[in-house]
Amino acid sequence: MKALSIRQPWAWAILHAGKDVENRSWQTSYRGLLAVHVGKAVEREAVDYLRAYGHPVPDRLVTGALVGVVRVTGYASVTESWWGVPGQYQWQLTDPRPFAEPIPWRGHLGLFDVPDDVVQAVTA
Repeated sequence: MKALSIRQPWAWAILHAGKDVENRSWQTSYRGLLAVHVGKAVEREAVDYLRAYGHPVPDRLVTGALVGVVRVTGYASVTESWWGVPGQYQWQLTDPRPFAEPIPWRGHLGLFDVPDDVVQAVTA
């Protein structure tokens, strides 16, 4: 399965707060299930931003792990969206499924592979 590292709290927002896009500077032809990986850094200003708009971001966010799966259905250039970042592409996401327990994992730049059996064990 393909995976993508997403910084916190944005990964949390995708899995728990209705964020249905991921902003990237590059397009992808990939469609299908995507494992969500979180790196070790947390963007504290983004946590404050989300909380200011009523999202109950936890005080302790998981880092350095696979935390769920989503489905990539397409992408579009950013126009006007609450979640959008001008000049970026929005990967369109559906069907967020957070894992009950994170799977410690080292991330990589870009799309990377995670063995299917690792993810299937927690999504079945």
